[in-house]
Amino acid sequence: MRWTIPNSLTVLRLLAAPGVAILFLYFHRPWADWLALALFVGAALTDWFDGYLARLWKQESKFGAMMDPIADKAMVVIAIMVITGYNGMNPWLILPATLIIFREVFVGGLREYLGAKSGLLKVTKLAKWKTTAQMIAIAVLFLGTGLDYLNVLALEGMTPEQHQAAVAAGEAEAIRTCGNRDCASYANLVGIWLLWVAAFLTVVTGWEYFVKSLPFLREDK
Repeated sequence: MRWTIPNSLTVLRLLAAPGVAILFLYFHRPWADWLALALFVGAALTDWFDGYLARLWKQESKFGAMMDPIADKAMVVIAIMVITGYNGMNPWLILPATLIIFREVFVGGLREYLGAKSGLLKVTKLAKWKTTAQMIAIAVLFLGTGLDYLNVLALEGMTPEQHQAAVAAGEAEAIRTCGNRDCASYANLVGIWLLWVAAFLTVVTGWEYFVKSLPFLREDK
């Protein structure tokens, strides 16, 4: 392995994956949410840069080809676990998250079984869109968890009606709004919809990968 810039970016993205969860151990919320969002977005951007720079500088390598999907999957799976935990195990969130994690484990098992033959199954454009959709959805959901926590701090144990009265009396801070709704609910709603889109693409690409692998799974007669 050569420590080229593209390979270094891939390794940094892999190390950032557990960092997203570790931030919640050492920082109080909502700082943990904002730092996790920044780390996740920064790491997600390296997913585009490492491939682009590797092609531009002709530094594509077997190490990068192997580590790139591993780093992507580690980021997505760990971030989804953190988000589902801090969103109160919302069933509308758990189902697409389960589909995504199941697909990644299933395809990972297939790749391990196929070994060197898995290199013959090229990554499709739809698979790249799948990864992009996953990362955008997760980033929006991290934004939602941070805003949700700020809403909880603003309420300070009050009911929404009591909070509105306290805001009118100048005794409490108003909850951040985006039009007719609070910003947290918008972010969570958009994030969940995006995660469902990502889950759909994840299932489709997983099925495509399985179909392509069938010729390599046939028993020898």
